Amino acid sequence: MPDSVRIQTDPGSAAVGEYLASMLSALGMSAAANDSGDFRLHLGGSQPAEGYLLRVSESGVELEAGSEAGLFWGIQSIRQLLKKDGEHWSLPQTRIEDYPRFSYRGAMLDVARHFFSVADVKRYIDDIVLLKLNVLHLHLTDDQGWRIEIEGWPNLTEHGASTQVGGGGGGYYTQGDYREIVAYAASRFVTVVPEIDLPGHTNAALASYPELNCDDKAPALYEGIEVGFSSLCVDKKLTYKFLEDVLGQVATLTPGPWLHIGGDEAHSTPEADYLKFIARASKIAASTGKTVVGWHEMGKSAELPTGTVGQYWSYTTPREDAAERARQFLASGGKLILSPANAIYLDMKYEESSPLGLNWADGPTSVRRSYEWEPLEVVPGAAEGDLLGIEAPLWTETITSISEIETMAFPRIASAAQIAWSSKTRPEFAEFTEQLRNLGSVLEREGIKFERAAGISWH
Repeated sequence: MPDSVRIQTDPGSAAVGEYLASMLSALGMSAAANDSGDFRLHLGGSQPAEGYLLRVSESGVELEAGSEAGLFWGIQSIRQLLKKDGEHWSLPQTRIEDYPRFSYRGAMLDVARHFFSVADVKRYIDDIVLLKLNVLHLHLTDDQGWRIEIEGWPNLTEHGASTQVGGGGGGYYTQGDYREIVAYAASRFVTVVPEIDLPGHTNAALASYPELNCDDKAPALYEGIEVGFSSLCVDKKLTYKFLEDVLGQVATLTPGPWLHIGGDEAHSTPEADYLKFIARASKIAASTGKTVVGWHEMGKSAELPTGTVGQYWSYTTPREDAAERARQFLASGGKLILSPANAIYLDMKYEESSPLGLNWADGPTSVRRSYEWEPLEVVPGAAEGDLLGIEAPLWTETITSISEIETMAFPRIASAAQIAWSSKTRPEFAEFTEQLRNLGSVLEREGIKFERAAGISWH
């Protein structure tokens, strides 16, 4: 491949062609638009949604898709296949016709336990699109910090955002910062899903506004990692004014279709109060025009808005109880996102001796464990059409930097991506490890950190 390449686009593929040019330029190649290109991008193919056809031959590279997203994912395949031979880049001659199993292929980043900058979040977006993941779920609020500016409620960020796990300060996104993240994600065909976790995981909000507590007394800010001790006051009128303002503003800032309201681990909220709260909070969320998403515990409610999506995270007993709650979302006309903690929670240790991460989800999660599970076996009774997709969460109790985020994510996030994209007949683990070795070379080239002591013999 020449060091100076030509990219031919049609009107529908020009923006994606600009992305390809910037990607090649970052590798040291000179790339420019041309009427007859070394790379020829065509929008208008008959491929399934997000699918693409890639042909590499002696005459050049042809990429065809029925959507800009499909072209973009085809470019990610090019990004993975590029190799440097001496001073020159090359691509193997190949023909790939590909499309995803699930439309929702997600990664979640917890920016509440530890805060991460706009630049960090953008970098993670560029990391995950390499693997054709198309959703970034941002866990924006928790006991340890409130990370999104809400007009009319300044103490949420002035006070509630001032700390994080272990202390050392915190941070938050202005509404302008958040818009910047959302726009950057959209330029990479990634949809942002914001999460405001309710009614538990709310100590930062309760510390910021005493009147959200039933006793009107603000608790101290929290820097630990325990869960389940906080709750909004369910019977106060102000609580629902708070929800209307917060969820309304976050929905307005977010062009994507989903709004996540948490609902997990509300251990200090009495059962009757929890059910009453979820019915009302989910209705407020739905009134924004978004599809409501909640962790599977919300399935205890029989009053979910039609179409509410459940995110299943359970990993051990009482798994059947969790599965029954998950099936309630299906009964309400919704779908499921699968995030089984013992398989694709990226904050789990790789092995007992790993310096980063936790191990509560049935112990450490090896690369093999992250790969060898099948979505249709997670929630008994759920069919393929009941599943919206897969999401790999990364909670940040022990994670403090973007390099640590990458190290905990890679290579296990490749397992989640493979499961979300490929059919049920995906490669055996031995073949997958060879794919990971090739991926390791790409990660090294792009400066993406990854866990080398992950049971893989890297090239």
